[in-house]
Amino acid sequence: MTAHVLDLPVRADARHRSRTPIARRLANLLLSLVLAVGAVTFLGLAIGPHVLGYRTAVMLTGSMTGTIDPGDLVVSVPRPADQVEVGDILTFHAPTAEHQLETHRVIGVRHTAEGGVVVRTQGDANAAPDPWRATIEGDTVWETRHVVPHLGSVVRVVRATVVRYGAMWVALAGVVLLGLTLVWRQPAPRRAATGSGGTGRGLTLVVPESRR
Repeated sequence: MTAHVLDLPVRADARHRSRTPIARRLANLLLSLVLAVGAVTFLGLAIGPHVLGYRTAVMLTGSMTGTIDPGDLVVSVPRPADQVEVGDILTFHAPTAEHQLETHRVIGVRHTAEGGVVVRTQGDANAAPDPWRATIEGDTVWETRHVVPHLGSVVRVVRATVVRYGAMWVALAGVVLLGLTLVWRQPAPRRAATGSGGTGRGLTLVVPESRR
């Protein structure tokens, strides 16, 4: 019995193999960026105030436009009440029936005989002072230390009811993406032989010739 030796070239899609790692890296980078932003936001808004002692508030109106615009995030730190000065920007509950939260500038300070502090405030963009004089209760006030532009709008969306109900689906999508990422990171199985441009080293096939 004789045998014929055949060389069968194996074609490899080099273009597909070169694009796949790039797509995986981009997907991993995007996922890592989303997770990092989410982690930083969570730490800054949920953990930071309890650990570092600051407070955050979202500016809703245009009363401080030019200094604090609507949608900005206000970061306030505690300050002794007896150290309040004209020019400070405080976040406080207004002495009105609604007790709405206000962030306005102090334009007047008066110390009472009982040791209390009464402040008069006004928004930088308002033409007139606020129609009240606020008496500071307690030993501290909350003074604006930092303003983060536009982040307040993001916080409001996250806190919205619709987003709360959708949090479960977002979490599920995150788990799915994480699972896909782990799958993509697995090394691809090695081929028996590869070629460049459709040609190259091939498989050797021995075909026996039946005996006559």
